[in-house]
Amino acid sequence: MTFPGEGVDSAGFDDDRIILEQILGGEKELFRLVVKRYEPAIHGMGLGFFRNEEDALDFTQEVFLKVFRGLNSFEGRSRFSTWLFKIAYNTAINSVKRKKDYKSLADDDVVPDMDTPERKTLRKIIKEAVLESVNDLPERFRICVDLFFFYERSHEEIEMITGYPVNTIKSHVFRAKKLLRSKLEDYIEGGIE
Repeated sequence: MTFPGEGVDSAGFDDDRIILEQILGGEKELFRLVVKRYEPAIHGMGLGFFRNEEDALDFTQEVFLKVFRGLNSFEGRSRFSTWLFKIAYNTAINSVKRKKDYKSLADDDVVPDMDTPERKTLRKIIKEAVLESVNDLPERFRICVDLFFFYERSHEEIEMITGYPVNTIKSHVFRAKKLLRSKLEDYIEGGIE
């Protein structure tokens, strides 16, 4: 079995293809390798959506259960990771619609603490301002920003995950950056990095 969306040149794609072929060939126990590879990202997505460890763990387990049960339906027209993220995204959105509790993944630590106490304090203040600004974005912008910047998904992958057209995604990311820039203008003009 070959998966046309997979490529040998990108990290993990060929490995995914080989593992998936073996799992679909009957070696179900190899699914643990899929879980090991993608669990941190899916768990991180869960934390971003639900903001607590218990719900994030439940979400992660639910996603991998859905992926395992639906593995036969993966047609390989996209990267496996894109298909997995789409399942995760849809699971999260459906749960959030029930809970109405989405918060951006941008709340995760982005900047390492490697400076003087003054710089650390300054970075903390800036981070809080950025996070507040990101959380104030309309949900459709926030989701695109999270997937693009925090999960490093391409516009095409975000389209497959969210169902938004690529041009809409580009527009959402552009508008989100513009909104963030204007909200954070005081920090930028003050020379704060």
